[in-house]
Amino acid sequence: MSTKAQRLKDLIDTVVCDVKTRYRGLLIDRMQQQKRKMNRQLVHLQNYEDGYEQSANRAVHFLLFIKTSRVPQIKNSPCQLLSVITKIQMTTGKQQVGIDEVVKLMSTPVLHTSVCVTGISHVRHISRVMSDRVWVSDDEHNLILTDTTGDTIHRVTGIAPLYIGVHTVNSSGELIYIDRKHNINNLSTDNKTVTRLIQSTSPWYPECVYCSPSTGDLMVGMYNYNTDTGKVTLYNSSGQHILTIQHHNTGHTLYSHPLYITENKNGDIIVSDWIKYMRGVVVVTERGGRHRFSYTGPPSGSSLHPRGICTDALSHILVCDYNTHTVQMIDKDGHFLSLLLTPQHGINSPRGLNYDDKAHLLWVGSEYTNTVSVYRYLQRRYSLTDYPDSEEEDTREESDSEDQDAGGESDPKIRCQQCILA
Repeated sequence: MSTKAQRLKDLIDTVVCDVKTRYRGLLIDRMQQQKRKMNRQLVHLQNYEDGYEQSANRAVHFLLFIKTSRVPQIKNSPCQLLSVITKIQMTTGKQQVGIDEVVKLMSTPVLHTSVCVTGISHVRHISRVMSDRVWVSDDEHNLILTDTTGDTIHRVTGIAPLYIGVHTVNSSGELIYIDRKHNINNLSTDNKTVTRLIQSTSPWYPECVYCSPSTGDLMVGMYNYNTDTGKVTLYNSSGQHILTIQHHNTGHTLYSHPLYITENKNGDIIVSDWIKYMRGVVVVTERGGRHRFSYTGPPSGSSLHPRGICTDALSHILVCDYNTHTVQMIDKDGHFLSLLLTPQHGINSPRGLNYDDKAHLLWVGSEYTNTVSVYRYLQRRYSLTDYPDSEEEDTREESDSEDQDAGGESDPKIRCQQCILA
């Protein structure tokens, strides 16, 4: 009797184990399919948001975009994804998104790709047109439009000595640059028409320029060779003067020699300012001109010689330091956070910086080579990449989806699993 009972118990255990194994496999398979589907939805939503933002301020483009675009229904979406979507708000300027909910710092930067740019000897400044096309310059009057292959698409001549940030790109993709006579020009997107925006007037000469993506205003760092002092002047997109920032709140001169200039998400104007003798400072003011802080280097005490500068999606300020050959990261209030890139990361004396806020990639130009290194150090919080895609599984997923749509209610086990994901 006991032998029969043991056999029956073993049989039941075997059946239960088999059911558990098959159910677990089914559950994991469906989770993989849903993660891949959600990844595609995330990419689609990002593309939709980008298109919405680019057309929102142009009535005809906006109406055409709304008419021809459609966001598909998202079923059984995680609460986290829905919370991110509800944070998206459109304004007349730059998008306002709860970006800290979308991206986060990685534990260490990862080299995404490297581009060897033909026609230049080193990379002093970078202005990105799109995710795979940038303007790069050296200090030998070379300004080249290139792509990720490194080939020359277009070359601009008659430009200023390019050892500082003398070019930028506006929201329409047009190049804005300082020429040899210190005038500021605009080059059309077809690279055929040059328009004078700002005429240089002695004794002040433009040294660096940046176009605000939120307003279209030009921020120009200027230098007076007679007094050895600097200032920042703001112009609208038509070249009309808006504001001059020159003095500290206490009346002292803010700038010595502006080399590079950029803007943060909160509207702060950020300048790499060279003093002398391998020393410099990052000067940050509010858009109205009130001095906020000056950054002189990390707590280690090494002096700062700032060069290329940019900001990222989290309002971090990134600056190349010529003294330590690093890219330093500080927060929007001037507190040192980390040495983001060092020689150990494979960077060779960083000089030029540009951040791609769509792909969340950092473009870094080298002082002594013609290589542009592209790093990833921010990643999306909700990128679902645990499992690889395969055509077979994708096909099966679409088939399952069609079966569910045609047949009404799906399998109760799957409904249970979907509830778990939600």
